[in-house]
Amino acid sequence: MTRSIPAEDGAKLTSAPARPRPATDCDLVAAFVILAALAVAPFALAAIGHDFWTDVILRAMILGIAAVSLNFIIGLGGLVSLGHAVFLGIGGYSVGILADLGIDNGPAQLGAALLFSAAFAWLTGMIALRTRGVHFIMITLAFAQMVYFTMMGLRQFGGDDGLTINYSTTFGPLDLGDKDVLYYVVLAVLGAAMLGFARVRRSDFGLLLKAAKGNERRVSAVGFNAYRYRLAAYVAAGTLCGLAGFLDANFTGFVTPSAMSWISSGELIFIVIVGGIASVSGPIAGALVFLLIEEWMGGLTVYWHFWFGLFLIAIILFARNGLVGLLNQRRPR
Repeated sequence: MTRSIPAEDGAKLTSAPARPRPATDCDLVAAFVILAALAVAPFALAAIGHDFWTDVILRAMILGIAAVSLNFIIGLGGLVSLGHAVFLGIGGYSVGILADLGIDNGPAQLGAALLFSAAFAWLTGMIALRTRGVHFIMITLAFAQMVYFTMMGLRQFGGDDGLTINYSTTFGPLDLGDKDVLYYVVLAVLGAAMLGFARVRRSDFGLLLKAAKGNERRVSAVGFNAYRYRLAAYVAAGTLCGLAGFLDANFTGFVTPSAMSWISSGELIFIVIVGGIASVSGPIAGALVFLLIEEWMGGLTVYWHFWFGLFLIAIILFARNGLVGLLNQRRPR
């Protein structure tokens, strides 16, 4: 479709088709800026003697990876899962149990984390994805609670006390027990996850997921099986979250059933909402804000969740597209 622009002499000139400016420009710029800032953060913090905050940022990046995986199914598929943190636990226990058996081989631990996360996502997704709305939320919560209470009862693996990981994961000369090595491995995974999400969001696969979220019958009418696409997305999201759990276990050296509780899943949803649903930089922005509020307010009061709740309400009321949405709103048109 073309538009006509009046010329000075009264004639009409036909211009080239008008193309809207991409709505994600600021989002992608913010993603690259955040990744660059995270890359130099350890050096800057060490220079001013605040090394503690490096660990906080590392934890935020791991949560950011988990939030990217959840954002994949919420932002593109409209699938709100209240049991997504179960994959953090599966990835973490894959490291912990194998380490408890004396296996510190990196490929074996990583393979187990990804395989078990993908298998659990596939098995539960085949059932959960036949439902919608609140039923989907409750089924994902039920599956997660089943695993949660199972690990609580397994005393040989620590039960509700958790499991200490005595051996760090190694990939040949690469030792994830070294915090400097782990930091940049996590940063690389986070960057790949964010940019991968950006690519999928614009791909035919991402467009089909968004179309099915809006009108599944229309997608089916043109010959696409929305269920299969949703299942593929759900498995991919669970596998990526399992990878985050694998990294988290190496960071903390400890894994506990509480990592897969509904509270942890709720925190991931908060992070996605605060950062901006379906945005590239939103998950890590939300994770950084969440951890900074936790550390700052946690030092002032044990009821810091109350203040975070007020902050979340303000985000929903005044920035419905999250923190990243504010960038696009303020962008000059």
